Amino acid sequence: MTNSLDELYREIILDHYRSPRGKKPVDKVDIASDGQNPSCGDEIAVQVTMDDGTVKDVHVDCKGCAISIASGSMLAEYTKGKSLGEVKQLADTVKKMLKGEGDEIPPELEDLDALKGVRKFPVRIKCALLAWMTLVEGLKNYENGKTGQTPLVSTEDES
Repeated sequence: MTNSLDELYREIILDHYRSPRGKKPVDKVDIASDGQNPSCGDEIAVQVTMDDGTVKDVHVDCKGCAISIASGSMLAEYTKGKSLGEVKQLADTVKKMLKGEGDEIPPELEDLDALKGVRKFPVRIKCALLAWMTLVEGLKNYENGKTGQTPLVSTEDES
């Protein structure tokens, strides 16, 4: 990446860190999941309101490093209005991008591309993955009818 592109990505991360999206609590919780990244100390709670198979609203409460908070903010911003299938596909795309298994982020999701820079710092990949892993576990519970349970996800379980 060029220095100007690095700077742009840095600004996108800082914007999401300073003004995180999804801070407003949701009215109705259909999906809930908590996550932690012991290696960095990040903690996150994700709550989702569904409407006819579509993500209506997302609340992300994240305490941790700038990367973790920014990634959670991006999750809140980009999952609204998407179907469960689209959200799972998006989470898989982000995971592959962060692990260097794929670089293609659709143009309409350009802020997520800024997370690609964490690949230079392998210990920070788990920070960026935390929100997405936490959401995916909540989605699994929801799809399996376990809506009253709030799974606890740890990045230590991620290989």
